[in-house]
Amino acid sequence: MAATTLKLARLNGAAEIFHSIQGEGVSMGYPSVFIRASLCNLHCHWCDTDYTWNWTGTPWKHQNDADPDYRKFSKQEYITEITISEVAKAVNAYSCPRIILTGGEPLLQDAAWQALMEELLRSRADYHFELETNGTLLPTEGFDKLIHQYNVSPKLENSGNPAKNRLCSEALTFFSKSPKAWFKFVIASDTDLEEVVAIQAKYNIPQSRILLMPEGRDEVSLQHRRLWLADLCRDKNYRFSDRLHIQLWGSKRGV
Repeated sequence: MAATTLKLARLNGAAEIFHSIQGEGVSMGYPSVFIRASLCNLHCHWCDTDYTWNWTGTPWKHQNDADPDYRKFSKQEYITEITISEVAKAVNAYSCPRIILTGGEPLLQDAAWQALMEELLRSRADYHFELETNGTLLPTEGFDKLIHQYNVSPKLENSGNPAKNRLCSEALTFFSKSPKAWFKFVIASDTDLEEVVAIQAKYNIPQSRILLMPEGRDEVSLQHRRLWLADLCRDKNYRFSDRLHIQLWGSKRGV
């Protein structure tokens, strides 16, 4: 039976669907419509969308735990289940062809995204679909036929996830062979490069398909890290990705 609904993050009482500028990766700068899925199979302690997984009563740690005002999120309050037709209607209202499926981890709802992409293409043939994924789940054949671009962000040790959870050989092998895939690694310190090189070698990822992006949820920390990371990318021949949306709007949702 085909999926008829999507579980999306809730923002201001509605599904988190918004029109903005892509702030990261190879498509940085393009006007895009973002659709944010709820739920994730990883729990990165620096995650800036922790409201998609850090539920009340769970044991997951987060850097914000040091803030006495920080609280885990109510699953009931931060997830909305919305029909495929309602999502399509909201997306179509923006008249923007580039659609970013983000999260959370969108591939936890593979079939529902397929249904959405098929419905959107019936109304407009030039839609371009991008998937933001942590690279741990293998897309189905049907999903792969519909998606135009994979923005794969394998997690390093700095994420706080154990290697057995964050590195899936089957999925990473698939993405490394896909001409649709680009790889974006979040870098917190210069020692992270050793992990990137090891993953690159193990899965034979073309260096031209790899981008390194500084970790940071605010402009101050990003400015500190982007300076040495830009130098590292220049010296090691990696492509640099900034976080443009943080520069423009700060750490805000829906932008």
